[in-house]
Amino acid sequence: MYLEKIKEARENISNVITKTPLLYSNVFSKSSNNHVYMKCENLQLTGAYKIRGALNKIISLSQEEKAKGVICSSAGNHAQGVAYASSLMGVESCIVMPETTPYLKVESTKNYGGNIVLYGKCYDDAFIKAKTIEEEEGKVFIHPFNDMDVIYGQGTIALEIFEEINDLDYILVPIGGGGLISGISLAAKALNPNIKIVGVQAEGAPSMAISIQKDKICTLDSVNTIADGISVKTPGNKTFEIVREYVDEIITVSENDIVESFLLLVEKHKLVAEASGVVTLAALKKLKVKNKKVCCILSGGNIDMLTISKLINNGLVSKGRLFCFSVELKNVPGELLKISEILAKENANVVKLEHNQFKAINRIHNVLLEVTVETNGHEHIETIINSFAREKYSIKVMY
Repeated sequence: MYLEKIKEARENISNVITKTPLLYSNVFSKSSNNHVYMKCENLQLTGAYKIRGALNKIISLSQEEKAKGVICSSAGNHAQGVAYASSLMGVESCIVMPETTPYLKVESTKNYGGNIVLYGKCYDDAFIKAKTIEEEEGKVFIHPFNDMDVIYGQGTIALEIFEEINDLDYILVPIGGGGLISGISLAAKALNPNIKIVGVQAEGAPSMAISIQKDKICTLDSVNTIADGISVKTPGNKTFEIVREYVDEIITVSENDIVESFLLLVEKHKLVAEASGVVTLAALKKLKVKNKKVCCILSGGNIDMLTISKLINNGLVSKGRLFCFSVELKNVPGELLKISEILAKENANVVKLEHNQFKAINRIHNVLLEVTVETNGHEHIETIINSFAREKYSIKVMY
Protein backbone atom coordinates (compact mmCIF):
# COMPACT_ATOMS: atom_id res chain seq x y z
CA MET A 1 0.00 0.00 0.00
CA TYR A 2 2.74 2.47 0.98
CA LEU A 3 4.71 1.83 -2.20
CA GLU A 4 1.65 2.53 -4.37
CA LYS A 5 1.06 5.82 -2.53
CA ILE A 6 4.69 6.82 -3.11
CA LYS A 7 4.41 5.94 -6.79
CA GLU A 8 1.26 8.08 -6.98
CA ALA A 9 3.17 10.91 -5.34
CA ARG A 10 5.82 10.63 -8.00
CA GLU A 11 3.20 10.96 -10.71
CA ASN A 12 1.83 14.05 -8.94
CA ILE A 13 5.17 15.87 -8.77
CA SER A 14 7.23 14.44 -11.65
CA ASN A 15 6.59 17.36 -14.02
CA VAL A 16 7.96 19.85 -11.44
CA ILE A 17 10.78 18.33 -9.40
CA THR A 18 14.28 17.51 -10.63
CA LYS A 19 15.51 13.93 -10.75
CA THR A 20 18.70 14.65 -8.85
CA PRO A 21 22.02 12.96 -9.70
CA LEU A 22 23.36 9.91 -7.88
CA LEU A 23 27.13 10.37 -7.78
CA TYR A 24 29.84 7.88 -6.83
CA SER A 25 32.41 9.26 -4.38
CA ASN A 26 35.96 7.93 -4.59
CA VAL A 27 36.93 10.12 -1.65
CA PHE A 28 34.27 8.95 0.83
CA SER A 29 34.49 5.39 -0.48
CA LYS A 30 38.20 5.27 0.30
CA SER A 31 37.87 6.86 3.74
CA SER A 32 35.03 4.52 4.80
CA ASN A 33 36.16 1.33 3.01
CA ASN A 34 32.75 1.09 1.36
CA HIS A 35 31.30 1.95 -2.06
CA VAL A 36 29.67 5.32 -1.41
CA TYR A 37 27.09 7.04 -3.59
CA MET A 38 25.62 10.48 -2.93
CA LYS A 39 22.00 11.32 -3.76
CA CYS A 40 22.34 15.05 -4.41
CA GLU A 41 19.11 16.63 -3.19
CA ASN A 42 21.20 19.75 -2.58
CA LEU A 43 20.76 20.20 -6.35
CA GLN A 44 16.97 19.88 -6.13
CA LEU A 45 14.56 22.64 -7.07
CA THR A 46 14.45 25.14 -4.14
CA GLY A 47 17.74 23.63 -2.96
CA ALA A 48 16.39 20.70 -0.93
CA TYR A 49 14.23 17.57 -0.99
CA LYS A 50 11.39 19.33 0.86
CA ILE A 51 9.68 20.46 -2.35
CA ARG A 52 8.70 16.83 -2.98
CA GLY A 53 6.53 16.42 0.10
CA ALA A 54 5.19 19.96 0.10
CA LEU A 55 4.06 19.78 -3.51
CA ASN A 56 2.47 16.35 -3.10
CA LYS A 57 0.53 17.59 -0.05
CA ILE A 58 -0.74 20.78 -1.68
CA ILE A 59 -1.77 18.93 -4.85
CA SER A 60 -3.82 16.57 -2.66
CA LEU A 61 -5.83 19.41 -1.06
CA SER A 62 -9.44 20.06 -2.07
CA GLN A 63 -10.37 23.28 -3.85
CA GLU A 64 -12.02 24.49 -0.66
CA GLU A 65 -8.84 23.88 1.33
CA LYS A 66 -6.70 25.59 -1.30
CA ALA A 67 -8.97 28.64 -1.14
CA LYS A 68 -8.31 28.98 2.61
CA GLY A 69 -4.58 29.22 2.04
CA VAL A 70 -1.87 27.18 3.72
CA ILE A 71 0.44 27.74 6.67
CA CYS A 72 3.57 25.95 7.81
CA SER A 73 6.42 26.20 10.29
CA SER A 74 9.95 25.56 9.12
CA ALA A 75 13.63 26.25 9.69
CA GLY A 76 13.94 26.97 5.99
CA ASN A 77 13.79 24.16 3.46
CA HIS A 78 10.18 23.11 4.06
CA ALA A 79 9.29 26.81 4.02
CA GLN A 80 10.77 27.24 0.56
CA GLY A 81 9.10 24.07 -0.66
CA VAL A 82 5.68 25.16 0.59
CA ALA A 83 6.11 28.70 -0.74
CA TYR A 84 7.18 27.50 -4.18
CA ALA A 85 4.54 24.76 -4.42
CA SER A 86 1.82 27.14 -3.23
CA SER A 87 2.75 29.80 -5.78
CA LEU A 88 2.78 27.13 -8.47
CA MET A 89 -0.74 26.03 -7.51
CA GLY A 90 -2.07 29.55 -6.99
CA VAL A 91 -2.47 29.08 -3.23
CA GLU A 92 -1.67 31.76 -0.64
CA SER A 93 0.99 30.66 1.87
CA CYS A 94 2.04 31.90 5.32
CA ILE A 95 5.39 30.65 6.59
CA VAL A 96 6.44 30.83 10.26
CA MET A 97 10.22 30.58 10.63
CA PRO A 98 12.44 30.68 13.74
CA GLU A 99 14.16 34.01 14.31
CA THR A 100 17.49 32.17 14.03
CA THR A 101 16.83 31.04 10.44
CA PRO A 102 19.73 31.98 8.10
CA TYR A 103 19.11 35.10 6.04
CA LEU A 104 19.41 33.21 2.73
CA LYS A 105 16.52 30.89 3.61
CA VAL A 106 14.28 33.76 4.73
CA GLU A 107 14.92 35.77 1.57
CA SER A 108 14.56 32.74 -0.69
CA THR A 109 11.20 31.90 0.89
CA LYS A 110 10.00 35.46 0.33
CA ASN A 111 11.14 35.28 -3.29
CA TYR A 112 9.11 32.08 -3.79
CA GLY A 113 5.98 33.97 -2.73
CA GLY A 114 5.67 33.08 0.95
CA ASN A 115 4.38 35.55 3.55
CA ILE A 116 6.97 35.34 6.35
CA VAL A 117 6.42 35.44 10.12
CA LEU A 118 9.61 35.19 12.22
CA TYR A 119 9.01 33.71 15.68
CA GLY A 120 10.93 31.80 18.37
CA LYS A 121 14.38 30.26 18.63
CA CYS A 122 13.82 26.84 17.01
CA TYR A 123 11.40 24.86 14.88
CA ASP A 124 9.19 23.87 17.82
CA ASP A 125 8.60 27.52 18.77
CA ALA A 126 7.64 28.33 15.20
CA PHE A 127 5.33 25.32 15.12
CA ILE A 128 3.34 26.56 18.13
CA LYS A 129 2.95 29.99 16.50
CA ALA A 130 1.86 28.46 13.19
CA LYS A 131 -0.78 26.32 14.89
CA THR A 132 -2.14 29.45 16.59
CA ILE A 133 -2.45 31.22 13.24
CA GLU A 134 -4.07 28.11 11.75
CA GLU A 135 -6.75 28.19 14.43
CA GLU A 136 -7.30 31.94 14.24
CA GLU A 137 -7.40 32.31 10.45
CA GLY A 138 -8.63 28.87 9.31
CA LYS A 139 -5.62 28.12 7.09
CA VAL A 140 -4.58 24.54 6.24
CA PHE A 141 -1.46 23.49 8.13
CA ILE A 142 1.23 21.76 6.04
CA HIS A 143 3.33 19.77 8.50
CA PRO A 144 7.01 19.44 7.55
CA PHE A 145 7.22 15.77 8.53
CA ASN A 146 4.25 14.36 10.45
CA ASP A 147 1.89 14.02 7.46
CA MET A 148 1.52 10.96 5.25
CA ASP A 149 1.14 12.91 1.99
CA VAL A 150 4.37 14.75 2.81
CA ILE A 151 6.05 11.47 3.72
CA TYR A 152 4.95 9.86 0.43
CA GLY A 153 6.44 12.80 -1.46
CA GLN A 154 9.79 12.41 0.28
CA GLY A 155 9.73 8.68 -0.47
CA THR A 156 10.00 9.41 -4.19
CA ILE A 157 13.75 9.84 -3.62
CA ALA A 158 14.04 6.10 -2.99
CA LEU A 159 12.30 5.30 -6.27
CA GLU A 160 14.88 7.36 -8.14
CA ILE A 161 17.76 5.69 -6.28
CA PHE A 162 16.53 2.17 -7.06
CA GLU A 163 16.13 3.01 -10.75
CA GLU A 164 19.89 3.53 -10.89
CA ILE A 165 21.17 1.04 -8.30
CA ASN A 166 18.94 -1.82 -7.24
CA ASP A 167 21.48 -3.73 -5.12
CA LEU A 168 22.31 -1.18 -2.43
CA ASP A 169 23.16 -2.51 1.03
CA TYR A 170 22.61 0.70 3.03
CA ILE A 171 20.87 4.06 2.72
CA LEU A 172 21.92 6.76 5.19
CA VAL A 173 19.31 9.46 5.79
CA PRO A 174 19.33 12.64 7.92
CA ILE A 175 16.67 12.79 10.65
CA GLY A 176 15.08 15.92 12.08
CA GLY A 177 11.42 15.20 12.63
CA GLY A 178 11.61 12.01 10.60
CA GLY A 179 9.63 12.72 7.42
CA LEU A 180 12.46 12.07 4.96
CA ILE A 181 13.61 8.80 6.50
CA SER A 182 10.00 7.64 6.87
CA GLY A 183 9.28 8.06 3.17
CA ILE A 184 12.59 6.56 2.06
CA SER A 185 12.35 3.58 4.41
CA LEU A 186 8.76 2.77 3.37
CA ALA A 187 9.73 2.72 -0.31
CA ALA A 188 13.14 1.09 0.08
CA LYS A 189 11.98 -1.74 2.34
CA ALA A 190 9.11 -2.50 -0.07
CA LEU A 191 11.55 -2.69 -2.99
CA ASN A 192 14.22 -4.60 -1.05
CA PRO A 193 13.32 -5.93 2.43
CA ASN A 194 17.00 -6.73 3.11
CA ILE A 195 18.31 -3.20 2.68
CA LYS A 196 19.48 -1.44 5.84
CA ILE A 197 18.14 2.05 6.54
CA VAL A 198 20.30 4.12 8.89
CA GLY A 199 19.18 7.46 10.29
CA VAL A 200 21.66 10.20 11.21
CA GLN A 201 21.17 12.93 13.79
CA ALA A 202 23.39 15.64 15.22
CA GLU A 203 24.61 14.98 18.77
CA GLY A 204 23.08 18.31 19.76
CA ALA A 205 19.57 17.37 18.56
CA PRO A 206 19.07 13.59 19.00
CA SER A 207 15.29 13.63 19.60
CA MET A 208 14.46 10.61 17.44
CA ALA A 209 17.45 8.59 18.67
CA ILE A 210 16.42 9.11 22.31
CA SER A 211 12.77 8.43 21.53
CA ILE A 212 13.61 5.12 19.87
CA GLN A 213 15.96 4.20 22.69
CA LYS A 214 13.25 4.86 25.29
CA ASP A 215 10.48 3.45 23.05
CA LYS A 216 8.35 6.56 23.45
CA ILE A 217 8.25 10.04 21.94
CA CYS A 218 10.57 12.31 23.92
CA THR A 219 10.92 16.08 23.84
CA LEU A 220 14.36 17.60 24.32
CA ASP A 221 14.72 20.56 26.66
CA SER A 222 16.90 22.29 24.07
CA VAL A 223 18.74 21.68 20.80
CA ASN A 224 22.15 23.00 19.86
CA THR A 225 23.72 22.18 16.51
CA ILE A 226 25.04 23.83 13.37
CA ALA A 227 22.75 21.46 11.47
CA ASP A 228 19.73 23.76 11.81
CA GLY A 229 17.68 21.84 9.23
CA ILE A 230 17.46 18.81 11.55
CA SER A 231 17.27 20.76 14.81
CA VAL A 232 13.97 19.38 16.13
CA LYS A 233 13.02 18.91 19.79
CA THR A 234 10.14 16.47 19.26
CA PRO A 235 9.72 13.88 16.48
CA GLY A 236 6.28 13.27 14.97
CA ASN A 237 4.04 10.46 16.21
CA LYS A 238 3.56 9.15 12.66
CA THR A 239 7.25 9.29 11.85
CA PHE A 240 8.17 7.76 15.20
CA GLU A 241 6.05 4.69 14.46
CA ILE A 242 7.50 4.30 10.96
CA VAL A 243 11.09 4.76 12.15
CA ARG A 244 10.56 2.25 14.97
CA GLU A 245 9.34 -0.37 12.49
CA TYR A 246 11.42 0.27 9.37
CA VAL A 247 14.71 1.92 10.38
CA ASP A 248 17.55 -0.36 11.41
CA GLU A 249 19.83 2.04 13.28
CA ILE A 250 20.30 5.69 14.24
CA ILE A 251 23.78 7.22 14.39
CA THR A 252 24.62 10.56 15.99
CA VAL A 253 27.49 12.70 14.73
CA SER A 254 29.49 15.50 16.35
CA GLU A 255 29.85 19.08 15.16
CA ASN A 256 33.46 18.34 14.18
CA ASP A 257 32.34 15.32 12.14
CA ILE A 258 29.84 17.51 10.28
CA VAL A 259 32.32 20.33 9.63
CA GLU A 260 35.03 17.99 8.34
CA SER A 261 32.58 16.26 5.99
CA PHE A 262 31.38 19.61 4.69
CA LEU A 263 34.96 20.68 3.95
CA LEU A 264 35.77 17.39 2.21
CA LEU A 265 32.65 17.58 0.05
CA VAL A 266 33.42 21.15 -1.02
CA GLU A 267 37.12 20.57 -1.58
CA LYS A 268 37.04 17.20 -3.33
CA HIS A 269 33.65 17.16 -5.08
CA LYS A 270 33.10 20.91 -5.61
CA LEU A 271 29.60 20.45 -4.15
CA VAL A 272 28.05 22.69 -1.51
CA ALA A 273 25.54 21.31 1.00
CA GLU A 274 24.20 22.73 4.24
CA ALA A 275 25.33 21.23 7.56
CA SER A 276 22.21 19.07 7.93
CA GLY A 277 22.76 17.88 4.37
CA VAL A 278 26.18 16.34 5.06
CA VAL A 279 25.45 14.48 8.31
CA THR A 280 25.17 11.22 6.36
CA LEU A 281 28.71 11.66 5.07
CA ALA A 282 29.85 12.35 8.63
CA ALA A 283 28.20 9.10 9.74
CA LEU A 284 30.21 6.94 7.33
CA LYS A 285 33.12 6.64 9.77
CA LYS A 286 30.71 5.22 12.37
CA LEU A 287 29.17 2.66 10.02
CA LYS A 288 30.58 -0.68 11.20
CA VAL A 289 30.66 -2.41 7.79
CA LYS A 290 33.14 -2.75 4.94
CA ASN A 291 32.83 -3.21 1.17
CA LYS A 292 29.11 -2.44 1.13
CA LYS A 293 27.18 -0.31 -1.35
CA VAL A 294 26.08 2.73 0.62
CA CYS A 295 23.94 5.66 -0.50
CA CYS A 296 24.15 8.91 1.48
CA ILE A 297 21.29 11.38 1.09
CA LEU A 298 22.62 14.94 0.77
CA SER A 299 19.33 16.48 1.79
CA GLY A 300 19.85 20.18 1.06
CA GLY A 301 22.17 22.94 -0.07
CA ASN A 302 20.59 26.13 1.22
CA ILE A 303 23.48 27.75 3.01
CA ASP A 304 24.53 31.41 3.15
CA MET A 305 28.03 32.71 2.42
CA LEU A 306 28.84 33.64 6.03
CA THR A 307 27.98 30.12 7.19
CA ILE A 308 30.03 28.62 4.36
CA SER A 309 33.00 30.72 5.45
CA LYS A 310 32.56 29.68 9.08
CA LEU A 311 32.27 25.98 8.22
CA ILE A 312 35.30 26.07 5.94
CA ASN A 313 37.46 27.81 8.55
CA ASN A 314 36.31 25.45 11.29
CA GLY A 315 36.95 22.50 8.99
CA LEU A 316 40.46 23.71 8.21
CA VAL A 317 41.20 24.06 11.94
CA SER A 318 39.72 20.65 12.70
CA LYS A 319 41.84 18.99 9.99
CA GLY A 320 45.01 20.78 11.13
CA ARG A 321 45.14 22.96 8.04
CA LEU A 322 45.02 26.25 9.97
CA PHE A 323 47.06 26.89 13.11
CA CYS A 324 46.94 29.99 15.30
CA PHE A 325 49.29 30.68 18.19
CA SER A 326 50.54 33.57 20.29
CA VAL A 327 53.98 34.24 21.68
CA GLU A 328 55.34 37.01 23.91
CA LEU A 329 58.53 38.57 22.50
CA LYS A 330 61.05 41.11 23.67
CA ASN A 331 60.16 44.46 22.15
CA VAL A 332 63.47 44.82 20.29
CA PRO A 333 64.41 44.76 16.59
CA GLY A 334 64.91 41.30 15.03
CA GLU A 335 62.50 39.25 17.17
CA LEU A 336 59.78 39.18 14.49
CA LEU A 337 62.38 38.11 11.94
CA LYS A 338 63.37 35.13 14.12
CA ILE A 339 59.75 33.97 14.28
CA SER A 340 59.41 34.33 10.51
CA GLU A 341 62.58 32.29 9.95
CA ILE A 342 61.29 29.41 12.10
CA LEU A 343 57.99 29.36 10.23
CA ALA A 344 59.73 29.55 6.84
CA LYS A 345 62.02 26.67 7.80
CA GLU A 346 58.97 24.56 8.66
CA ASN A 347 57.08 25.56 5.46
CA ALA A 348 54.25 27.23 7.35
CA ASN A 349 52.66 30.00 5.30
CA VAL A 350 51.57 33.07 7.29
CA VAL A 351 47.89 33.97 6.78
CA LYS A 352 47.46 36.61 9.46
CA LEU A 353 49.75 38.35 11.94
CA GLU A 354 49.06 40.82 14.75
CA HIS A 355 51.91 42.55 16.63
CA ASN A 356 50.43 44.25 19.73
CA GLN A 357 52.37 45.69 22.64
CA PHE A 358 49.26 46.34 24.72
CA LYS A 359 48.24 42.65 24.80
CA ALA A 360 51.51 41.52 26.38
CA ILE A 361 51.59 40.63 30.07
CA ASN A 362 54.82 42.66 30.46
CA ARG A 363 53.76 45.64 28.35
CA ILE A 364 56.83 47.73 29.23
CA HIS A 365 59.43 45.35 27.79
CA ASN A 366 57.46 42.85 25.65
CA VAL A 367 55.03 42.61 22.75
CA LEU A 368 52.45 39.91 22.05
CA LEU A 369 52.53 38.36 18.59
CA GLU A 370 49.50 36.42 17.31
CA VAL A 371 50.09 34.39 14.15
CA THR A 372 47.81 32.29 11.93
CA VAL A 373 49.52 29.95 9.46
CA GLU A 374 48.52 27.42 6.83
CA THR A 375 49.64 23.93 7.80
CA ASN A 376 49.52 20.40 6.37
CA GLY A 377 47.88 18.58 9.27
CA HIS A 378 48.27 17.92 12.97
CA GLU A 379 51.73 16.34 12.63
CA HIS A 380 52.96 19.47 10.87
CA ILE A 381 51.57 21.61 13.70
CA GLU A 382 53.39 19.45 16.25
CA THR A 383 56.63 19.90 14.33
CA ILE A 384 56.20 23.69 14.36
CA ILE A 385 55.52 23.70 18.12
CA ASN A 386 58.66 21.61 18.73
CA SER A 387 60.75 23.96 16.56
CA PHE A 388 59.72 26.94 18.67
CA ALA A 389 60.46 24.99 21.86
CA ARG A 390 63.99 24.22 20.63
CA GLU A 391 64.54 27.94 20.05
CA LYS A 392 63.32 28.65 23.63
CA TYR A 393 60.04 30.28 22.59
CA SER A 394 57.01 29.46 24.71
CA ILE A 395 54.00 29.62 22.41
CA LYS A 396 50.33 29.44 23.36
CA VAL A 397 48.05 27.54 20.99
CA MET A 398 44.96 29.61 20.15
CA TYR A 399 43.40 27.04 17.78
